[in-house]
Amino acid sequence: MKKLIIYIDGGARGNPGPAGAGVALCNEKDQEFKSFSQYLGDNLTNNEAEYRALIFALEKTKSTFGKKIIKDQEIEIRSDSELLVKQLNGEYKVLNEKIQPLFLEAWNLRLDFKKVKFKSISREKNKKADSLVNEALDSSGPPRRLI
Repeated sequence: MKKLIIYIDGGARGNPGPAGAGVALCNEKDQEFKSFSQYLGDNLTNNEAEYRALIFALEKTKSTFGKKIIKDQEIEIRSDSELLVKQLNGEYKVLNEKIQPLFLEAWNLRLDFKKVKFKSISREKNKKADSLVNEALDSSGPPRRLI
């Protein structure tokens, strides 16, 4: 595969509130071949969820392909979070104290890949990842008591 395209989205209901992540892996022809969703926890902001979705995506990509293959893999991360994209492209500073450690974790994970490009896209073009966020949130409901 010449280039791997990864659509990511993170969202929090309530901001802050319960949050989820969605990731869709696509080939260079933009054809999806694998997707993931994950409940991220409670009391997170949308921006924290976006960064955790990126970290989740990089970790899932590593585990899907293995360290050896990803060393030579070029990836393009597509996100509708302008803040995340501009921070990772060095256009915005990372001032929020809760985002700083997430930025560093994502920055360090990207070093495992040959090349990582971040691209801002519209929400309209990120529907699959967004639906995966909602899937994670809808399936995570409050714990049920057995007795």
